[in-house]
Amino acid sequence: MAGVYESQHFDDPVLAYDRIAPTYAELAQRRERYLRAVEREIVRRVPQGSNSLLDIGAGDGSRALRIATQAGINRIVLVEPSEKMIIQPPGGGPIWRCRAEELQARSPGENFEVITCLWNVLGHVPGTGLRVQSLCAIANLLSGNGRFFLDINHRYNARSYGLIRTTARFFYDLVLRSNSNGDVVASWKVDESRISTYGHVFTDQEVMQLARSSGLKLDDRVVIDYEDGLVRRWPFQGNLLYVFRRHS
Repeated sequence: MAGVYESQHFDDPVLAYDRIAPTYAELAQRRERYLRAVEREIVRRVPQGSNSLLDIGAGDGSRALRIATQAGINRIVLVEPSEKMIIQPPGGGPIWRCRAEELQARSPGENFEVITCLWNVLGHVPGTGLRVQSLCAIANLLSGNGRFFLDINHRYNARSYGLIRTTARFFYDLVLRSNSNGDVVASWKVDESRISTYGHVFTDQEVMQLARSSGLKLDDRVVIDYEDGLVRRWPFQGNLLYVFRRHS
């Protein structure tokens, strides 16, 4: 029957990405204008002379390769726990098979001039404690002059979620404050199936609290329309791309 899909829910986001891996490129193409806009804004802000990039939640590795190529970066390391999502990385660089919250186990001697965590990857890390743990590890992996680029799904993005739903979220957060308020079910339509898993959508205040707890300092913030990829003025007009550096 048309419009009826098999529903497959995975508590573990990595298992969900294993399932969507064969159609990941098609899913990314649906949001191409937004994804390319994020990449352009990153390339404009990469510190001059940068030569290393760590991409956390790299997917198939294509975005990291595009950013590195445009920014003149030679060394690329991909962090991707889903073995089905990426088998052979573009460019032939190494793959770290770990989750964002497991980065603290990596060699403390590693440093990167550019670190990216894009398309709300942080929203698949469950709970404030593990998010802080992930960001602390990222801060430790970031070079002294380096930049960390994080883009998140903005909970108050009225352009995408609609004015009524966004207003309801805003007042709910005012009345009943909780770190779990942004917990959502992330889902994708894949062939005749609906694949879903745990997700989280953030407020700007929430991200800034996480950053302060993790030793990261804000360098810049860009609002990007999730529908058309245009840079907007006000936070309620899009998702948020953050540029952080290590706190001195």
